[in-house]
Amino acid sequence: MLLQACLNGGRTRAEAARVPISAAEIAEDARLVHKAGAGGVHVHARDDEGRECLVPEIVATCVAAIRAAAPGLPVGLGTGLWSDTGGKSRAEALEGWQVCPDYVSINLNEADAFDVMQIMAGKGIGIEAGVWTTDDAHRLVAGAAAPALLRVLIEIQDVTPDEALTEAADIIGILERGGVTAPLLLHGEGQSAWACVAEAARRGLDTRIGYEDVLHMPDGTPAPSNADLLRAAAQMMARAA
Repeated sequence: MLLQACLNGGRTRAEAARVPISAAEIAEDARLVHKAGAGGVHVHARDDEGRECLVPEIVATCVAAIRAAAPGLPVGLGTGLWSDTGGKSRAEALEGWQVCPDYVSINLNEADAFDVMQIMAGKGIGIEAGVWTTDDAHRLVAGAAAPALLRVLIEIQDVTPDEALTEAADIIGILERGGVTAPLLLHGEGQSAWACVAEAARRGLDTRIGYEDVLHMPDGTPAPSNADLLRAAAQMMARAA
């Protein structure tokens, strides 16, 4: 089972003092979570003002810094439509990437998701299909234009643990009945995060944890760092093995 670390997302220092923002900070956090057992990282590159960014030069700096700090650690980037593109369309920004991550996440709730998948596949970048809802799951199953997937992210939003597990089961059922064979990574946000880690461990699925998803440890105390979140998730997975 893969345990991935999601280091920052759109989080700010007002939310957690150790959220990594600069390329150097992201790279150092990647080194620490790798040491703590992460089998990959998911990050959102940031520009000099801390905004999520898809500009080729910013992406190159971030990816290169992580690879220098944590050799051998697979590097993934978010590609959300809300990210800054330097005044270009998202397609133009992505096509301009020269230093590329190992994989990217692409949200199925975005209208051009399959177009973005094709751009990334053309660059040899692995694709994580982000499924937030049962509607997204149906769209993925029906998406004949989708290239081969590295994995499917089942991304449960900030709902109660019971609601999270019900939604996850519904999505998994749709994907399985639809013949999706790519590995599944189940994770949650906010109050659903730890319930989804535990459920992924129970089902033998991949999962992820980090400041992007949750700011608290399983006992509800503030998480000191991404590495602490990783270690707690690793222990939860080990207990379920």
